[in-house]
Amino acid sequence: MRMSEIRLRIPAPRTGAPWEEVRGSITSQLRDGVWPIRFAVVASTREAWECEIGVIEDIDLLRGAAIQPIFDLRRRAAEDTREFTAVLLVPTGIGSEIGGHAGDAMPVAALAASVVDTLVLHPNVVNGSDIMELPSNALYVEGSVIARLLAGTVALRPVRSNRVLTVLDEHEIRRYTDDAINTVSAARVSFGMDASDVYPLDPRVRLTSSYTKSGRAVGEVSELDGLLELLDRHRADYDAVALSTQISVPFNYHLDYYTAQGSMVNPWGGVEAILTHALSSLYDVPTAHAPMLESPAVENIEVGVVDPRMAAEAISTSFFTCVMKGLHRSPAVVRLQGAAPAGAVAAEQVSCLVIPDKVIGLPVLAALEQGIPVIAVRENKNILDNDLAQLPWRHNQLFVVDNYWEAVGVMAALRTGIEPVVVRRPISPTREIAPASRAARTGAAAATDGAPARDGQVRTPS
Repeated sequence: MRMSEIRLRIPAPRTGAPWEEVRGSITSQLRDGVWPIRFAVVASTREAWECEIGVIEDIDLLRGAAIQPIFDLRRRAAEDTREFTAVLLVPTGIGSEIGGHAGDAMPVAALAASVVDTLVLHPNVVNGSDIMELPSNALYVEGSVIARLLAGTVALRPVRSNRVLTVLDEHEIRRYTDDAINTVSAARVSFGMDASDVYPLDPRVRLTSSYTKSGRAVGEVSELDGLLELLDRHRADYDAVALSTQISVPFNYHLDYYTAQGSMVNPWGGVEAILTHALSSLYDVPTAHAPMLESPAVENIEVGVVDPRMAAEAISTSFFTCVMKGLHRSPAVVRLQGAAPAGAVAAEQVSCLVIPDKVIGLPVLAALEQGIPVIAVRENKNILDNDLAQLPWRHNQLFVVDNYWEAVGVMAALRTGIEPVVVRRPISPTREIAPASRAARTGAAAATDGAPARDGQVRTPS
């Protein structure tokens, strides 16, 4: 089995239901035996979308049947308004100014969590190597699970704790494996985790980082057989999977990333996302990954004082504590055939989605289809080249704001039932929409005067 990214060009959707158009355009171009597990629109115009898609190839039929297709959709009938649940998304590998480095969106998560009942987020938002502060009302899930949640095909069932299976590289340098095991032990005694069994892999899974034409960080994953056999063998013994393995990158990236002062897209996160997307899709369990140091030469690089956004990585050697903390209480993933179990969070419970501006992927398209309000933050700049306004949003479904302060204000307004624009000035006049009969008469008179008739004529009171 092999996982990688491919690029496809598809026609820009022409209807008010882009989900079906995109699904048809993508699946028609994939050959047999290729399963899409990740989807991003990296550039778009009114004529065409440039898409980059993470795929699994060479998958046997049994495993293929286990993957829930990423374009499955269960439409919700309405929002359940008894509580306010928000989804906070910062996609991995797109160079986001906030959340694109090492846990640097944690303050955003804490702020957002303060105005909602439940906040659903993913590892890229809060993972900061040895540092991780997860709001008490947050649900930590893998990114592909968020896409399926919004599409209505899975629900999240909160748990008290998980049995976490830990998988590590059998590193050539034993102390790097020992560092990861010591991290697990520290998590057990400090968090109270059930994670007593650690499984080093030999041969190891191969993760190789790369960049796409658009500049997104992605990569290739291969030699998965040993990992999958292990997960199959112990499937009854775990509720979540923590992984720490090496990622192959050019040696100079280790210094370049830190000295670029935030201008270089993190090269490790993209290939991690491909691996965890696949495992979450196959096993329906929370999954998270941390990179393992490759060699003493990498460990001994002098990076100096770095950009604050990546400082958490500069002071760590195992990068693994955040994974253990996040998976401790990560919710169970429940595939849905009908209604969600009592107490679970499903698409019906989602009240809004918060994203960086210009992001178009499965969560955004699913929110569009489900009528879920989307708040896009301009200040969280990234490498994507999309105009969200070109999508066929419903009235008051898309809110484009300058920063996360404003985003939280919009969230609070939505929760309160206040139309966000009415708390700003100037406020637009109330419009009188002319009845069809009057509009027809006015149009006829205008035509008689030689002026063109206007459909849906609107008159503003003076």
